[in-house]
Amino acid sequence: MQESQIAGAEGALHPATVAIVGRPNVGKSALFNRLIGRRLAIVEDSPGVTRDRLYAVCDWRGRVFSIVDTAGIDPTAAIAHGAELAEATRRQAEAAAHESDLIVMVVDAQTGLHALDDDVANILRRTHRPVVLAANKSESSADAGGVYAEFSRLGFGEPFPVSAVHGEGTGDLLDRIVELLPPQSAIATEGDELALAVIGRPNVGKSSLVNALLGEERTLVSESPGTTRDAVDAVFAWHGRNYRLVDTAGLRKQPRAHGAIEYYAALRSLGAVARCDIAVLVFDAMAGILMADRRLAGIAIEERKALIVVGNKWDLVREQSGEFTQGELAAAIRESLPFATFAPITFLSAKTHRRLGSLMPLVAQVAENLDRRVPTPKLNSVIRDAVLAHPPAVHAGRVLRIYYASQPATHPPLVVLHCNDPKLAQPHYVRFLENTLRANFNFEGVPLTLRFAPRRPDEGP
Repeated sequence: MQESQIAGAEGALHPATVAIVGRPNVGKSALFNRLIGRRLAIVEDSPGVTRDRLYAVCDWRGRVFSIVDTAGIDPTAAIAHGAELAEATRRQAEAAAHESDLIVMVVDAQTGLHALDDDVANILRRTHRPVVLAANKSESSADAGGVYAEFSRLGFGEPFPVSAVHGEGTGDLLDRIVELLPPQSAIATEGDELALAVIGRPNVGKSSLVNALLGEERTLVSESPGTTRDAVDAVFAWHGRNYRLVDTAGLRKQPRAHGAIEYYAALRSLGAVARCDIAVLVFDAMAGILMADRRLAGIAIEERKALIVVGNKWDLVREQSGEFTQGELAAAIRESLPFATFAPITFLSAKTHRRLGSLMPLVAQVAENLDRRVPTPKLNSVIRDAVLAHPPAVHAGRVLRIYYASQPATHPPLVVLHCNDPKLAQPHYVRFLENTLRANFNFEGVPLTLRFAPRRPDEGP
């Protein structure tokens, strides 16, 4: 994890958003995969941290930003739904542009300028967002100069020739993206205010939970999936502390398949995770953890947010499956989320308010854990005992030696282990050390980052 991703308790960094836009079959998804493939800010190596291809976090030259892959418009699908192709293109491009700080418009260097490229360009020019033109498939363009001259007529300057397949030119493209992004800013908070993002699939009861916590109908509640389109912030106080509650639109399995409005709502949901301190993942306790729930948990962890898992509709579970205890259900949930075992789990009913009181004490405890700082002597004592009890294995003929540990940051906590060679830190041993720290200090609900750093020459032998 880069230092730019670490924010103090005064606020979390709000990453800029880059949307990849273009007509069908120009290689948007291939370019998306190429840009994030080796720079994805993922820190969990456990299976199951699955992200929707719609969204990912990128890190290029120390700058962290979100990147969004938009769908090209399928002419057959557009006609089948009674929509004009140009109109469908406009809705999709406008939705992407509205939520983005910068747009990468992808064109096909093999086929040259297409009428749909003009349609997309006309829309993007009216957004007043910076646009970078990327000419994909440039590795096999026979008349590169003539093709690029055609694309220049779109009004976005000279295109960047790239090959999503081979990776050519992507470094120059990323340099230009970072150059045009707005300055990275911290999310402002009022005093001791803490931001909670209520996330989950459609119709799991997110809005009902928000209303139950607020004690009033501040957000729209409906039995219809996807009723909530926008993120609605509400501030409330609990035991002397202010909390900003964000109710977000549910994420469908394939939000792009439901048109620009669903796509727009999905972006807002994901943006809410980026600007929160704690993500509250609400799932339907009757249905259990589904793939979409796993994706959302993975996104929260990837963004290094604290996480609480809430099983809603507990009253229905008790009626229909009375033989199961909360402990048994929690164990089943942990098996479904093996990469998020640090997240506390609670069950409640937003409709009947049964066990509603279990949530906010968890939130308060996790908030305290976010800012937990372990005294350096205690930290080193625990690490030293762990290494003595379970020494690291020999790797490539060498052994990892940890000299001392420090915790330079909180919110979330970062522990730096100064050692002889960071490359000797094997994933299984990093997990062992993380589990040891969690067993000795209360980091429940909080992502814990362990970073290995070489000892400086001036620090002695």
